[in-house]
Amino acid sequence: QVQLVESGGGLVQAGGSLRLSCAPSRSLYFINHMAWYRQAPGKQRELVAVIFHSGSTNYTDSVKGRFTISRDNAKNTVYLQMDSLKSEETAVYYCYARLFNADYWGQGTQVTVSS
Repeated sequence: QVQLVESGGGLVQAGGSLRLSCAPSRSLYFINHMAWYRQAPGKQRELVAVIFHSGSTNYTDSVKGRFTISRDNAKNTVYLQMDSLKSEETAVYYCYARLFNADYWGQGTQVTVSS
């Protein structure tokens, strides 16, 4: 079992920045990979960024060059730095973890980008 505690959402103007944090209840050492997803109203949940146990990362095309997923092993936390935010990126952002072939989700944090 893993609990994921997210923080950092809020309201920001278009072009601004936010940093989301996700702290798992288990050590990152045991987690296969972690990711951030988002779900906008009326749309399907989509993968935004993933960080693997090796430290390698992948991003959906629309955020490449603007978002950065990272982790701090000492703080046992994964971050999503979001720069140059766009109004269409308003969504609930979810932290995800894969551990021992099971999927875990955070409760979600609202990100609202005003135009």
